[in-house]
Amino acid sequence: MVSKKDGPETAQKETKHLPEMNIGILGHVDHGKTTLTQSLTGKFTDEHSEELKRGISIRLGYADMEIRKCPKCAGAKAYTTVPKCMEHEIDTEYVRALSVIDCPGHETLMATVLSGASLMDGALLVIAANEAVPQPQTAEHLMVMNIAGIKNIVIVQNKIDLVDEAQMRKNYEQIKAFVKGSVAENAPIIPVSAQHNANIDVLLSAISDVIKPKPHDSNADPLMYIARSFDVNRPGTEISELIGGVVGGSLVRGELKKGDKIEIRPGAKKENKWVALKSSISSINQGGTSLDIGKPGGLLSIGTFLDPSLAKSDNLVGNVLGLEGKLPPIFNALKLEVHTLERLVDAKQVKNEVRQNDALLMNVNTSRTIGTCVKPGKISEFVLKIPICASIGDKVALSRQIESKWRLIGWGVIK
Repeated sequence: MVSKKDGPETAQKETKHLPEMNIGILGHVDHGKTTLTQSLTGKFTDEHSEELKRGISIRLGYADMEIRKCPKCAGAKAYTTVPKCMEHEIDTEYVRALSVIDCPGHETLMATVLSGASLMDGALLVIAANEAVPQPQTAEHLMVMNIAGIKNIVIVQNKIDLVDEAQMRKNYEQIKAFVKGSVAENAPIIPVSAQHNANIDVLLSAISDVIKPKPHDSNADPLMYIARSFDVNRPGTEISELIGGVVGGSLVRGELKKGDKIEIRPGAKKENKWVALKSSISSINQGGTSLDIGKPGGLLSIGTFLDPSLAKSDNLVGNVLGLEGKLPPIFNALKLEVHTLERLVDAKQVKNEVRQNDALLMNVNTSRTIGTCVKPGKISEFVLKIPICASIGDKVALSRQIESKWRLIGWGVIK
């Protein structure tokens, strides 16, 4: 039994501006993505205990930030994230608020990256200046951006404090050669040291110029991709004081209002059958602010009256949330127009074509499942291990297990 208490018991930080868009931070493991996120937002996103032990990001990390500008400072130096300019001792002016998604770089965690890519309006591709370009996950993250159609990109040449000028210029030329012909071909390359907050003002200026909010249809039926879910209750909480399950993610269209009757698909597995979950909205939180109406742009969390055990430990990640009876269909099988990525064939000449009985990892928006091919071809047919809620025309990222690791081999379009 879950009480109808109004939303999570978390201290709400009042912010003046709500996030307008989401940007992802991608790149190879240990190239400084989480440090850059902390430099930009003030938040260290590796909060999970296993992340802290291993020193890498495992789950998607989230933080909000504001880009501001000093009216008296000149050029890129005017850009900052603080409310007051220390040099002129005056208030800075608001430019843009956004949510930041810190994606893990480790190759075994590519499925998590693919989930995050579906939420992004733009991206920062972080490349360390002290390593040859490209590293394996740098290449795969660029592939992810190509598949997701992310075109608003800024390349961050990080760790410039660890190299001399000659090495930095050599690394810059390697980056230019690497991104040629991709969605990042014309992206600006900004040298920074996230560890020492060096050149962050120039990076903020580039983000402001290059990454703009996408237009969203607020009048359409709401559609939210769930990327995190939580049980926010402390152990030992009395039943009468329990708070319903909380989900977080990105509202890609429409508006959600407090009190709306909602549905979550495909839902939860009960007695070997997947059942959609129905509830209503108890609270909406965006940018640290409690709201009555949630709108597209930036990440938001939704409080529900669901049994909190359903939402604990990201159990609802990959589901889609919307108004009751207004969501896309649930698929137990898929027909895909398949496209393979020849660039990912390595020295062992692993073939990329989809074959009969191939079991592929599929990422659709924030959901992931295993699809077994029952009919290969240009239009291939798959039976899914876990159903998905998606729309005709959605892109599906395809990965094959190679030497115990899931490697991106292509994508498909739902037919």
